Amino acid sequence: MSSTLFERLGGTAGISAIVDDVVEKHMNNPKIQSRFLPYREQQEKMAMIKQHTIAFFTVGSGGPGTYTGRDMVATHRGMNISPAEYMHTVDDILNVLEKHQIDQDTRTQVLGILWSLKGMIIGQ
Repeated sequence: MSSTLFERLGGTAGISAIVDDVVEKHMNNPKIQSRFLPYREQQEKMAMIKQHTIAFFTVGSGGPGTYTGRDMVATHRGMNISPAEYMHTVDDILNVLEKHQIDQDTRTQVLGILWSLKGMIIGQ
């Protein structure tokens, strides 16, 4: 793999499309949708969350720019996300990556990243 993860995810346009689809998938997932549906009525907040998520994955995958959002612990503090909820979000992300025809090696790399973040998200 000579290309960066950023390139294999389709660059900024690919990551943006993936984030849009992941958010929609979360909103339609009965196991976690209650955490996401309120943002349908808060379009500005949803746009901000998406922009931070896109920037986080862009920079974290080797793309250009700087991530200026909060860290994972601060972002998820007070949410008390359960291990089961986290697994549902991971499953949604992997399903969206497959839908976007992201190859298996890249999906495995993303899974490793998601797994490394779980301690900063679960139970905060």
